Amino acid sequence: MFKRLPLPDTSAQKSVMVYFDGQQVTARDGDTIAAALLAAGVEACRTTPVSGAPRGPYCMMGVCFECLVEVDGVPNVQGCQILVKDGMQIRSQHGARRLG
Repeated sequence: MFKRLPLPDTSAQKSVMVYFDGQQVTARDGDTIAAALLAAGVEACRTTPVSGAPRGPYCMMGVCFECLVEVDGVPNVQGCQILVKDGMQIRSQHGARRLG
């Protein structure tokens, strides 16, 4: 569904490894979590509290909160606002958000 646009100089592009629900995902350095997951074919990163319906990144600018994930044990992180880091542990967020 989503396709990356070609970069002018891909030889300089560094890759990083992150883990989504325990599965290794290769991302580009500088990607947001949401962009990396979409590029890897992940369409849903959370479920709704009432029906359990899958939800995924939508606006990609921090307005809709559809891209909430748990990052390195911290819940309620907007995936479209955080850049990937090598070794980052990302988990799906299921149901209602936990408050800190």
